[in-house]
Amino acid sequence: MRVLIIGGGIGGLATALSLHAAGIDCTVAEAVTEPRPLGVGINLQPHAVRELTELGLGEELAGLGISMNYFTFTDRYGGVILPLPRGTIAGYDWPQYAVHRGELQMTLLATVRERLGPGAVRTGLSLEDFEQDGTGVTASLRDVRTGETRKETADVLVGADGVHSVVRARLHPDGGPLLWNGIRMWRGTAEGESFLDGATQVVAGSNRSAKFVVYPIARRGGGRVLINWVAEVLTGEPGPVTAADWSRRGRLEDVLPHFEGWRFPYLDVPALISASERILEYPMVDRDPLPWWGRGRVTLLGDAAHPLYPIGANGGSQAVLDARILARELAVAADPVAGLAAYEAERRPVTGELVLAHRELPMEKTIALVTERAPDGFDDIADVLTSEELAEMAAAQRRITDTDVRFLNERASWSVTRG
Repeated sequence: MRVLIIGGGIGGLATALSLHAAGIDCTVAEAVTEPRPLGVGINLQPHAVRELTELGLGEELAGLGISMNYFTFTDRYGGVILPLPRGTIAGYDWPQYAVHRGELQMTLLATVRERLGPGAVRTGLSLEDFEQDGTGVTASLRDVRTGETRKETADVLVGADGVHSVVRARLHPDGGPLLWNGIRMWRGTAEGESFLDGATQVVAGSNRSAKFVVYPIARRGGGRVLINWVAEVLTGEPGPVTAADWSRRGRLEDVLPHFEGWRFPYLDVPALISASERILEYPMVDRDPLPWWGRGRVTLLGDAAHPLYPIGANGGSQAVLDARILARELAVAADPVAGLAAYEAERRPVTGELVLAHRELPMEKTIALVTERAPDGFDDIADVLTSEELAEMAAAQRRITDTDVRFLNERASWSVTRG
């Protein structure tokens, strides 16, 4: 069996490593001619770290990012509303890592080329179209450097080509637009002093007005770290949009006024934003869940299948889970079509529920109560929220982020080899 993967992002590269480990031949076609470590921070949840560790990447992950201890919600003044333990602190056998997305992608790319060969990832090839029959799939790939179009055949085609997936568009020409919820995001990184325990993600304020997310993603020595930040501001009315580009440049003068005066004992928010060499701007978008992903020998994976609002620190992690389940089902299936059907049957309902759960912005309801009851800050959250309201807040976050601790720690491995 041979699989052609469209897209060399985290999902596509994790798929290549998973297929290779399962004894299945594969190739990745990536439209970018020279992949570079672009982007900002990303969290890998324990359920994804387990899968990457089983693929032999445990040491690389430990050296790449920071094992997180807490996910702490605060009000706009830094008053602690709810600290949630993460990773091994929460009882998982695997940590939650905060890493630089681009560095993670480069690590996966290097590993794919080392294990599968230097030609396993073919860059500068953009998918134009595909067709399939009972014996295989034929993809039309355009070389972006020469304009030449070539035909590539495989037994299976996997669309891991992101939120603007060409594979998805061909399978679902009426699949609906990107949907914006009215929140605009600015993101950046800057070096700074380690804060709190050095392994905490802080979520301050509410994106019903302005919200700031900040966490370290790499150690720089001397008590300094590379800090990732995300600013979320409600700026418009929800509705469909035609484009959303993670690499779009943002402007300091657009984001900074929303956070003037945001200074906590451990962090000067305006100074951090101003120290960022590059600011990115992006609308918070997703797509409606699909009634089906693929047909026959073609399927979708990661953001191509289920783009999520980036509020549960779980988007990249879900792509890794997709990759592992896809490889497992193709390895044990009698034929590729049956394997893809089993993969979709397992992953589509789960991820569809996540898309809808993220749309509820569940934490915002409780944080809005804090703002309403203590608009000028508070000394003790017990004076503002009841224990029941705090418990409901914790449960809401876990619904969009976590896997049951005991289930993850005790379930059997997904690693299989094609017979």
